[in-house]
Amino acid sequence: MHELSDQGLDEVSAFLAVVDTGGFAPAARVLGRDASVVSRRVSALERRLGVRLLERTTRRVTPTEAGRRFADRARVALTLLADAEREAADAGAAPRGTLRLSLPEAFGRLWVAPLLPGFLTAFPHVRIEAFYSDRFVDLVGEGVDLAIRIGRLRDSSLVARKLGVERRLVCAAPSYLAARGTPRTPTDLAAHDGLLFALFDSPSDWHFGRGGERVQVRVSGPLLTDNAESLVHAVVAGTGVMLCSEWLVGRELTSGQLVRLLPDWAVGGEAAIHLVRPSGRFTAGKTRAFADWITARLSPPPWEASL
Repeated sequence: MHELSDQGLDEVSAFLAVVDTGGFAPAARVLGRDASVVSRRVSALERRLGVRLLERTTRRVTPTEAGRRFADRARVALTLLADAEREAADAGAAPRGTLRLSLPEAFGRLWVAPLLPGFLTAFPHVRIEAFYSDRFVDLVGEGVDLAIRIGRLRDSSLVARKLGVERRLVCAAPSYLAARGTPRTPTDLAAHDGLLFALFDSPSDWHFGRGGERVQVRVSGPLLTDNAESLVHAVVAGTGVMLCSEWLVGRELTSGQLVRLLPDWAVGGEAAIHLVRPSGRFTAGKTRAFADWITARLSPPPWEASL
């Protein structure tokens, strides 16, 4: 196995500086060295490799084809080395720094926000900036370390960890069912007051499946809103029937405030709940610590255990 000495690293660094700046003099200024020293190191690298890496003229210095390929590979190698050094140093220290989180509005408030004080107690050197929104967030562009995403992941460059599955159901309050009756089939819902979530693709069209049977029902009612928690208040008050994600009403179903309707029917499709981060090679200790912390507390998903 060929080992790269400190001198070899200096030679590679000098070569990359020349490629990046276009000359020995500007490379020397970047490195804080004499141009003659930079030139000698690049020449030593070429002798050691047995190939010419740079074309030198009186006006400019440009990499050869072999030089371009070597520069590309060398940059990757040096990046990996720097990442390894940072990760090793980070592993030996307590997680610290500011951790920026992007969380779905209702899901984040219900299932993540109550956990944050415990994490901050366990990791006192970490500061959290948590933002709750259902809009699509550009993690890299907005400097977000971790996010929770519900549904299909549109960005394949993200590193994802599955936290659970989102399933939908239909529910109502016992008081509403006592007054209006309990629907026995999906088509019965057309005669009931629907509480509609505006952010669903088609809020009024509810889709059901059982075995090979498929049913679509058009539902109308007194309330359409883009705020999921306001729908929970309305359905608990007996205002109507609601189609929603099970994590939204797991506690109300367990307490008896709500009743699940048509349990033999699947409602809509399933979607995954993921913890995602940008795909940079180095992951800071604060990010790893929170990812492990939240995974341990949401696996198995507590909203499923509530049903």
